[in-house]
Amino acid sequence: MNRRLPVLSAIALMIIAVTAWQLWSMKHRHRLGPPGLRLSSEPIFSEDGRMARTNSVYLPWLAGAWTGSNMPITNLELGYLPADTTYARKGYRTGDGDSRWALQASVVMMGTDRTSIHRPEYCLTGQGWAIERRQNTTVKVPGLVAGSLPVRRFDAVQSGSINGKPSLIKGVYVFWFVADGLVTADYRQRLLWMARNLLTTGELQRWAYVSCFTTCLPGREDEAFAKISDWIAAAAPEFLLDRSLPR
Repeated sequence: MNRRLPVLSAIALMIIAVTAWQLWSMKHRHRLGPPGLRLSSEPIFSEDGRMARTNSVYLPWLAGAWTGSNMPITNLELGYLPADTTYARKGYRTGDGDSRWALQASVVMMGTDRTSIHRPEYCLTGQGWAIERRQNTTVKVPGLVAGSLPVRRFDAVQSGSINGKPSLIKGVYVFWFVADGLVTADYRQRLLWMARNLLTTGELQRWAYVSCFTTCLPGREDEAFAKISDWIAAAAPEFLLDRSLPR
């Protein structure tokens, strides 16, 4: 038995070395797939006003009744996410008086470093929001052949103030993931597709993470989701390259 230990140890070390070499080789030989969203030559700026990227993912300035304006990418994001990450961020407003709504739309698109996209829960909890409800649903998008997009909805809560008085503020966060010819609201499904495609074709799918967020008073979460859905219905056909999605 003792004589076999060195042999078994050598085999185990050989397997580890071969596996490590294959992973290293795959990382350095794979090709990056095409994006599933439109790209733009519009630059992206940081919160301190410096140009962070010379290009961006396209988000429309007008989407139905919504009017957009550029928003900066935080220094925390720029410092934490890989250098080949591509961004987009705009704030949108619609309506007048009591019917006025505002939302933020963001896109994070990976390059060769797949760590650009993380679990969506981190986006909210890292900013002090507590997620109360998680739901898979769809949004009707008449501009797409399929007529709808799969999305995931988080309802969240945070302590704040309204008119100087302590109050609970609710937030509605909606997101989905897009690659060339693929869309899903399931983070694990995205990872499965990416791993399978990398192993079978040597191509690293270029995934993008699209998200929308708005705040509202308690009890108005469904109304807030309806507003986000209205923006998605108007904007998504403008930045999705494949209007036959989802498949």
